[in-house]
Amino acid sequence: MLQSDLTLAMQAAREAGALTLKYFGGQYEVEDKGGGDPLTTADLAANALLDERLRSARPDYGWLSEETVDDQERLSCPKTWIVDPIDGTREFVEGLPEYVISVALCDGGTPTVGVIYNPARDMLYAAVHQGGAFLNGKRIFCSETSELKMATSIVSRSEEKRGEVTPFLPYMGEVTPVGSVAYKLALVAAGEADMNFSVQPKNEWDVCAGDLLVREAGGHMLNLQGEVRMYNQVDTLIQDGLVAGNSELTHQMLRLINEVNP
Repeated sequence: MLQSDLTLAMQAAREAGALTLKYFGGQYEVEDKGGGDPLTTADLAANALLDERLRSARPDYGWLSEETVDDQERLSCPKTWIVDPIDGTREFVEGLPEYVISVALCDGGTPTVGVIYNPARDMLYAAVHQGGAFLNGKRIFCSETSELKMATSIVSRSEEKRGEVTPFLPYMGEVTPVGSVAYKLALVAAGEADMNFSVQPKNEWDVCAGDLLVREAGGHMLNLQGEVRMYNQVDTLIQDGLVAGNSELTHQMLRLINEVNP
């Protein structure tokens, strides 16, 4: 069943991605959801498509999406889709090819299927519980870099602009801002960056698929207390930030964050 769920999620993500490309770089409406977070016609169209494809195929699964009002019926479902129809909407609006469609399936709090699709670059990252992580069908792994000074890290554009990354720079190697939390996690899973860290809260739909990708690529995603997230919670906000990468880097970075920001 997991394999068919993965196939379904991949097909839906590809279809939603193709739909967003019809808007990308073109005309669409943008509104402010609050706090400077944009919402576009493309977000809503992709959400409607994913809702139709995934829920019609699995009517007994729960549903949690950034762009759907949460009625919490999902809490009584053994399995729940956790979806962000466009993660990286700011980048989408700016015309940067760093936005993704993120689709995860959660079973009893644990992500079992994760798909992240970057349509502008046609990069499909996919993972299934205990089945490995893949990019366009090829197996991927987290990097084996074991020292912070040698590591390449990708961080939030907004956190970098606000100076929240600055205190850590003397202890680290190359640090690059990249859009979309989900995309950053996918890049770490593929070994295209050694680590991702954030000091700001995240929502479950931002990270659930990427969490599984990193796990299946041999790494970890932990909150700043060093804990693994259990998903499909009443409160979907992950209150502190996260660190993702291989075990050695992840724990070094957690120690550094707690020393710099005790």
